[in-house]
Amino acid sequence: HGSTVLYPCDANQTAKLVEEMADRKGIVFLRTTRAATPVLYGADEGFPVGGSRVLRDGDDVTIVGVGITLHEALKAADELEGKGISARVIDLYSVKPVDGETLRAAAEATGGRVLTVEDHWPEGGIGDAVLEALSDGETPARVVRLAVRDMPGSGKPAELLAAAGIDAEHIADAARSLVEAAVGAR
Repeated sequence: HGSTVLYPCDANQTAKLVEEMADRKGIVFLRTTRAATPVLYGADEGFPVGGSRVLRDGDDVTIVGVGITLHEALKAADELEGKGISARVIDLYSVKPVDGETLRAAAEATGGRVLTVEDHWPEGGIGDAVLEALSDGETPARVVRLAVRDMPGSGKPAELLAAAGIDAEHIADAARSLVEAAVGAR
């Protein structure tokens, strides 16, 4: 039956994904965030397993987030927009199975510049899922993975995100570097 990994970003998405979980066979893991997060989705929206949502369209860089890091990615996209960088932001709420079609289309639309952000170790997370989806040999991409790399301490969510290098500021810096590296390579 396989396994399924889901990571919602708000209360409404969580409720809908719990409903999706109830109808699945096999192991289903739903990861949640302890911090209160803004509600992005309506209560009547659906979230099929294997799907994702493009929340911002852009053609300079793709930023892929889940859960709490999606909110940071949206803040980073706002900051980047103010500096003339257009970021596409994807909510990859279904980590396994992953929406490879949307990821490949996003990579193509943004010149292969893809940034993943997760509050998880880099191994076995969304960075790996995105790399696998883009490994078809037909989608050239440079993927930069922001993830937790050191044992986190105790603190407020915003402090922990900053300490791990996965807050909006770090995301914007990494996205800017990806775009600037591409411009320099031309």
